[in-house]
Amino acid sequence: MASADDAPSDGEGLRQFLSLGYAGDMAWLSRTAVRRAAPRALWPEARSVVVVALNYGPAHDPLRLLSEPTRGIVSAYAQGRDYHDVLKGRLRRLARFVVDTFGAEAKLFVDTAPVMEKPLAARAGIGWQGKHTNLVSRRHGSWLFLGELFTTLDLAPNSTEDDHCGSCHQCLDVCPTDAFPAPYRLDASRCISYLTIEHKGHIAPEFREAMSNRIYGCDDCLAVCPWNKFASRTEEYAFLPRAELTAPRLADLAALDDETFRTVFSGSPIKRTGRDRFVRNVLIAIGNCGDAKVLPAAKRLLHDASPLVRAMAVWASQRLAPPDEFATLRARHAPTERDPAVLAEWHGAESLSGRSGCARP
Repeated sequence: MASADDAPSDGEGLRQFLSLGYAGDMAWLSRTAVRRAAPRALWPEARSVVVVALNYGPAHDPLRLLSEPTRGIVSAYAQGRDYHDVLKGRLRRLARFVVDTFGAEAKLFVDTAPVMEKPLAARAGIGWQGKHTNLVSRRHGSWLFLGELFTTLDLAPNSTEDDHCGSCHQCLDVCPTDAFPAPYRLDASRCISYLTIEHKGHIAPEFREAMSNRIYGCDDCLAVCPWNKFASRTEEYAFLPRAELTAPRLADLAALDDETFRTVFSGSPIKRTGRDRFVRNVLIAIGNCGDAKVLPAAKRLLHDASPLVRAMAVWASQRLAPPDEFATLRARHAPTERDPAVLAEWHGAESLSGRSGCARP
């Protein structure tokens, strides 16, 4: 339980995050900043917030596929059903209990409104925001889904949890893109989760190799948290991973068209990203895999309708193809290309034509 009163420190932290440009192109964070910092700005009648959490810790090592570069890594949270739907269903039952039992009003949110979920969860005593800025619990580690029930009930707030990170900095050290400028501070514009899920445009070259075969999200900072050893994985059927998402072949994912993508990822949070952004991510992983056997999957997409896809098909092809083969591809496709970003990939690749076509690890 947490009070619905304003927490000035939450608002100040958000303002600093935005002023430093750490939000990347997530403009909606700026547009909703005032409401995020004050629960009652979202619902003036709210008196208390009931914060709920559900452990989704994976049964396997989420980093194991880094040693299998022709397979894609999907963040553990996205391998099962969409958690938004599952938590909403449970919160609706809780809301009905509050309404029927106490005659109070209630509104529920699961990442669906401008709510600062992690600071609220910390104020409610579920855990603390670790150095990786995610919520950490002594009972559940770093693997937590969060949801909120705003209510007109006046509930006594729980005590906040102390910070138990101590001198540990494993989560900061493991980040592939150096997205943590300091402990407890995240530059989301450098985070692989942001780049592969939220970012709608082309991914800057400086991040591509670091992405390795991570195609949707990144679990590295969560996976190395020492508090995970005290967490027991939930047996909730809804979050059991789908077999096709635990170790998917990159070549298969690159072949998805829009209709097939929607079918394969029905009921999955991945569906909201859209086919073009997802295949963009897959092509970056293909370019990093170092296996020329996957080259045909990239070459087939050099004439894709999406510039996002074509650009990364060029990049992946240059990384995997021998120089003479890539020169032939460039001569065939570049003269008819009209998109500036795709042309930039072709021209950039041309400037590297004297180098080996073998992908760098």
